[in-house]
Amino acid sequence: MAVLTGLQVPTSVDLAGNDSISEGSIVLSKRVLRWASIPVITSITLFLSGCSPYEAKLGFLPANSEGATNHTQRITDLWVESWIVLWAVGIIAWGLMFWAIIVYRRRKGETGLPVQLRYNNPIETLFTVVPLILVIGFFAMTARDMAEIEKPITNSDVRIEVIGKQWSWDFNYLDENVYETGIQSQFEGEAGAESKLPTLYLPVNKSVQIDLTARDVIHSFWVVEFLYKKDMFPGRWNHVYFTPTKIGTYKGKCAELCGESHSMMLFNVQVVDQATYDAKMQELEEKGQTGKLGIDLNRNQNLPGDNPDIRG
Repeated sequence: MAVLTGLQVPTSVDLAGNDSISEGSIVLSKRVLRWASIPVITSITLFLSGCSPYEAKLGFLPANSEGATNHTQRITDLWVESWIVLWAVGIIAWGLMFWAIIVYRRRKGETGLPVQLRYNNPIETLFTVVPLILVIGFFAMTARDMAEIEKPITNSDVRIEVIGKQWSWDFNYLDENVYETGIQSQFEGEAGAESKLPTLYLPVNKSVQIDLTARDVIHSFWVVEFLYKKDMFPGRWNHVYFTPTKIGTYKGKCAELCGESHSMMLFNVQVVDQATYDAKMQELEEKGQTGKLGIDLNRNQNLPGDNPDIRG
């Protein structure tokens, strides 16, 4: 065992038990360092060249998510900050791993087994404490943000029931006493039109409470750019609270595998001004779609069409 200023350096040991160390096994040569750094620098360069500062700022989340609701900035910050910490830990861990692989690799002419070491209390303490701090830190940040996102809105401006069904959506606008129903998806072998998807209308800058349930199996309500999803259970209500803050069209989908047409269980979200929202509610009333749809199970062969007996 070689000792340098109090640091024990593993050497190789021959079968007779004699320590041996080859020249250059302690100091990492510039040539090895240079060649080892090439793949690292190349990977970092390729990664950074493929993204814009704006994409990096959002942590590669959907671009349209910025400012979509009052919660998206909080969610983005948690996502980006977590990745910064994870990248720092990963770089240190990978660096130490590759350093050990290169510095203590078997040299030409070396024989026997390296000295077997164990019980390094400082390192073992470090390997225990650092992950524990990371787990506690991530838990605390997530719990803080979840508490804010899940905080109920008392007396929300808009309250809507969203009912998932195989494989479409129903929307009950409770304040206006009107509803809109989606026709269950059917695979016909051709691309469908997004304009024909069920559309959930929301007024901009108005607090919203959405009550979620399902008719048949477990579904999940996910508006992609809102950066949040929540499961929908038959016979049980879940709730989502937020304020949409940017006018636009957003894509929604079921995020829980729910059967053969799960991938086609899509919907649109239109965040509009108050006048457009009121006009849409008036349109539904004029169509006779007043009251609200119940949550009774009704699959009736799951056929397409306008007959309310088979589209519930």
